[in-house]
Amino acid sequence: MAGWIYRENRVPDYQRKYQTYDGLRLWEKSRGKWMIPAYKAVLFTSFGCSMYMMGRMVFGHKTWFGKN
Repeated sequence: MAGWIYRENRVPDYQRKYQTYDGLRLWEKSRGKWMIPAYKAVLFTSFGCSMYMMGRMVFGHKTWFGKN
């Protein structure tokens, strides 16, 4: 437990990282550049698939392809 109590204070390093202006938004610095685009890809793909199937259901087709 003593190693946890007496460890170095990393808050100034984190402040330096987040307060520097490098053109990135705060969520890009904290979550990484790959997480939000991957989330958006999943979000828009699922939304597009839902809209496609709702359009097919309006016309009475209950499968992804074909007229069944």
